[in-house]
Amino acid sequence: MRKNKILSGKWALVNGTIYDPFKKVNIDGSILLEDGIVIAVGNIDISDAQQIDCTGKIITSGFIDLHAHFRVPGREDKETLETGAMSAMAGGFTRVCVMPNTDPPLDTPEAIRFIKDKAESVPIQIYPIGAITIGQKGNEIAEYGEMIKEGAVALSDDGLPVENGHVLRLALEYSSMYGVPVINHAEDVPLRNEGLMNESPLSTRLGLDGNPDISESVMVFRDLEIAEFVDGRIHIPHVSTKKSVDIIRQYKAKGVNVTAEVTPHHLGLTENSLIDFDTNAKVAPPLRTDVDCKALIQGLNDNVITCIATDHAPHTIEDKEKDMKHSPCGMIGLESAFALSNTTLQGEGFSVEDVIGWLTAGPASVLEWEINAFEVGTPAEITIVDEASNWEMSTAHIYSKSKNSPMLGMTFKGEVIMTICGDYAFGKLD
Repeated sequence: MRKNKILSGKWALVNGTIYDPFKKVNIDGSILLEDGIVIAVGNIDISDAQQIDCTGKIITSGFIDLHAHFRVPGREDKETLETGAMSAMAGGFTRVCVMPNTDPPLDTPEAIRFIKDKAESVPIQIYPIGAITIGQKGNEIAEYGEMIKEGAVALSDDGLPVENGHVLRLALEYSSMYGVPVINHAEDVPLRNEGLMNESPLSTRLGLDGNPDISESVMVFRDLEIAEFVDGRIHIPHVSTKKSVDIIRQYKAKGVNVTAEVTPHHLGLTENSLIDFDTNAKVAPPLRTDVDCKALIQGLNDNVITCIATDHAPHTIEDKEKDMKHSPCGMIGLESAFALSNTTLQGEGFSVEDVIGWLTAGPASVLEWEINAFEVGTPAEITIVDEASNWEMSTAHIYSKSKNSPMLGMTFKGEVIMTICGDYAFGKLD
């Protein structure tokens, strides 16, 4: 059973493999903390410290999630900053960027400040993303400068695309003045139409309206054309199709300033998850085919896709118990992100260090964060994983306020054992 612990006084993480994903090196020795601050790393004297035995485990930098929905303000029945933070720590995340599609949206400096102030009481670092347009209506750009001054780290109308190309152009031009990326939900809404799952022979057999892969790729193409034209900085969220990967590859080769993310569920799950009409597997963009999964994995390998992000999207049981047409899109993903990614990618020949890199150095590079892992004098941001652990996911592993995961009952290889953020620790090790 996982427990919370305040690490007051001196604590040493011993006997584990210390891996720095930013420098891609192993560090011999131990990590010594005092009241949540890193005070020494390496072959050091730990005789006066309480010890956490990490034998057989990897001690690494805390994970970073560029894409989560914590539903604050307005839908605290689905998630709060407090429950979202616990969900994050259960999954190894010490930094989480929260999307602005709340009620009301995070489209003003006051709304950004509200999140920043409220986040001071939770153990992880929460970074708000500001809306691209006022009210996320797609018509008029928001107050970028003031929102960024208050702490917004990016701009997005995620959940909704900016359909007006001129508005997206303005967003890319103005955001360049402030050094933050624009994250546009890549979906052509008319092309998606009423699609409930990936358009394919399977959707026809199940009698469910299909969402074609081109609904994503044509928007990716448009967005990258505009970004190239204005020399803007754009980030493509939750890439799901081979066509999108191919397009991003072409524009990266041309020198366009584009980064991209993929979710664990788009890497490891396919449209087959919907055969039994499990609404927890209904997401936007939809789960695609095995061909798309392979292309996404190749995209990570080629650095066409920069990082892994969860798109953690909590919904109430009542909402997800509706029929496929009326149930909202989205699944939770913080608790299972490392496990699903590690299981999928190690099965394709990648190492656990590769997976850790896509959850740390990858997202940090998107936001141009310079992070020195385990830097003496800084608050601890540490995740401990057991890559050999085989475990079955159940509701006991979920700390989100919502439980909408299609991963329940799945068996994974690799588990987050403990997460430390400052003097707050959450996990299984004594």
